[in-house]
Amino acid sequence: MENTRQQFAERLQQALKHAGYAPKPAVLEREFNLRYLGKPMTLHGVRRWLKGETLPSEDKLLVLARWLKVDVRELRFGEQVSHQVRERQLPYPEIPHREQEVIEMFLELSPSRRQVICDVIMTFALAEQAQFGTPPAKPDNDQENTTAEQDPA
Repeated sequence: MENTRQQFAERLQQALKHAGYAPKPAVLEREFNLRYLGKPMTLHGVRRWLKGETLPSEDKLLVLARWLKVDVRELRFGEQVSHQVRERQLPYPEIPHREQEVIEMFLELSPSRRQVICDVIMTFALAEQAQFGTPPAKPDNDQENTTAEQDPA
């Protein structure tokens, strides 16, 4: 486990350098806390990330990856594991590219924000079900045009 944390620390330091930041605790603390909406990290806490003593939680890891513009899997597990994960992922050709991007962005959100989005989607789905009396259908091009013509709103 210690080796895993040390490898993460090295990847974090490299990502900081690549993004134009000095891999120093004070820099990491300041820049991270500007972007993280939860409880701020302490200087000691981020120093432990940089020294390979601890790993950040998932929500913090997502903020780090987004800020440093690196793949979250590569930051956490390394490039080789990230490529293996990508190769194993099933493509979803039936879902339009834009919607796949939205799904990927959704998955990068914190759990609390994901819950808000799920609640909004469920509200719309239930409203549509109540209005049309059927569960929301999986739209395809023909169905979208038909629904748009029938929908008085």
